[in-house]
Amino acid sequence: MKPDYIFESSWEVCNKVGGIYAVLSTRAKTLQDAMPDRIIFIGPDCWGDSKSPYFIEDESLFADWKEEAAKSGLNIKTGRWDIPGMPVSILVDFHPYFEEKNAIYGDMWNDWKVDSLHAYGDYDEASMFSYAAAKVVESFYDYFDLKDKKVIYHGNEWMTGLGLLYIKKHYPKIATIFTTHATSIGRSIAGNNKPLYDYLWAYNGDQMAEELNMQSKHSIEKQTAFGVDCFTTVSEITAHECRELIGKPVDVILPNGFENDFVPKAAVFTRKRKASRKKLLQIANCLTGCDFEDDTLIIGTSGRYEFRNKGIDVFVEAMNRLNRDERLAKQVVAFVEVPAWVGDARQDLQERMASGKTYDTPLEVPMVTHWLHNMDRDNVLSMMKYNDMQNRKEDKVKLIFLPCYLTGNDGIVDMPYYDVIIGKDLSVYPSYYEPWGYTPLESVAFKVPCITTDLAGFGLWANSLKGSYSELEDGVKTIHRTDYNFSEVADTIKDTVAKFSNMTDSQIKKARKAAENVSRKALWSEFIRCYWQAYDFALSRVGHIE
Repeated sequence: MKPDYIFESSWEVCNKVGGIYAVLSTRAKTLQDAMPDRIIFIGPDCWGDSKSPYFIEDESLFADWKEEAAKSGLNIKTGRWDIPGMPVSILVDFHPYFEEKNAIYGDMWNDWKVDSLHAYGDYDEASMFSYAAAKVVESFYDYFDLKDKKVIYHGNEWMTGLGLLYIKKHYPKIATIFTTHATSIGRSIAGNNKPLYDYLWAYNGDQMAEELNMQSKHSIEKQTAFGVDCFTTVSEITAHECRELIGKPVDVILPNGFENDFVPKAAVFTRKRKASRKKLLQIANCLTGCDFEDDTLIIGTSGRYEFRNKGIDVFVEAMNRLNRDERLAKQVVAFVEVPAWVGDARQDLQERMASGKTYDTPLEVPMVTHWLHNMDRDNVLSMMKYNDMQNRKEDKVKLIFLPCYLTGNDGIVDMPYYDVIIGKDLSVYPSYYEPWGYTPLESVAFKVPCITTDLAGFGLWANSLKGSYSELEDGVKTIHRTDYNFSEVADTIKDTVAKFSNMTDSQIKKARKAAENVSRKALWSEFIRCYWQAYDFALSRVGHIE
């Protein structure tokens, strides 16, 4: 069954703060093409009177309904998400609902036994947005009299759970879908340096939530999983986590795809790759005062600054060991591109880069491109200091910390992320906790082979394509990772990069082509069938029949 309308909400609709933004914004065009202007995204109005960089307001869109909704206290902006497909989007002001917070939480306890008593941090803000998003669906559904239509309400992450349960109670004919991209308690266990995988079968989710002070987030996530018509997640590894920690098997797995229309073609690809390499090697020279040959290997890792979960710690250690590996046949410039507590772009580095000169003396602290507010307590810099990684002239491996979002105006790189990644030779994402893994998928889309692990959903998927462990020649090297084999993973990364440095041009070309081929199997045109399956499942549960 195909829905007539889909409402989809997330804190990251028109709000670029994490990986879910990439999931939704790349999938939008595929759904918009299938059902034009009947896929409606709902996000938080975080900007007030300021202009959102991701949202194009259109006051004429649903003008009559918007005026009616305002009478009930629903303050919304209508327009389009500024992404391929330009889908209809609604931003809702959730702040007025804080006045009703206690009553809303009381209803949630009475109706669903959702425990909001232990809430702290972002719980209240997320819940009020979730409630406001549900009120948008309620208002639109009533105003346009959709009771005879097949309507889906799809919420992403625990932050939309409260609204999903509200719709489930008050509008049972609307089919509800909940996607957890990572369980809150699983991420917390991993982030608190507890062994997640060896003991997953033995953990009690409710007990661990109490131990880690996660009761409220775990409660809304669990009750939503049990309450909605269709419970979903993004990979097999997270499905196992849901079964053990939430206690509810998922109904459908929704892997994360992408659209490759942002990957430049032919001559433009070559030009952008050359520009990226030139800029990255210039940064390395201006920082370290070292010369870099054209065949220097440029490698890197990126993503959220979750030092252990994303494997940033093992990447730094691998680069430390690689520097002492006699098999390394080329110079290496490695980048850690994760947003930290960044201060200002380094003026001394800016001045060197503006001069256009080549330098033979290093700057002070030749490991970082931007000053940080917590230089003495930053994990990456602390680990480099502990390992005595100083980017000396005799070091074959130079490791550089690029601690900001690559939006194109950071003051040093001044290129957006996709224009940077295209210049790399190899990407490394040795995640310990990674439900899917958008960064390795983006990497292979730009023909950059990558190293990941079998604790990442993407790594497991890459293995499934081959039917065994994927290797560098397949475009993706998947490393076996456990709770306790940090050192072995670091050595395998080191060995893989050393091997790559000795590959012939023909072998590298084949690996790059294989990476591109892997990415084509992950296009939304391939994965969207899983969503149609989830829509059909949810609609069937509420009694719709063909």
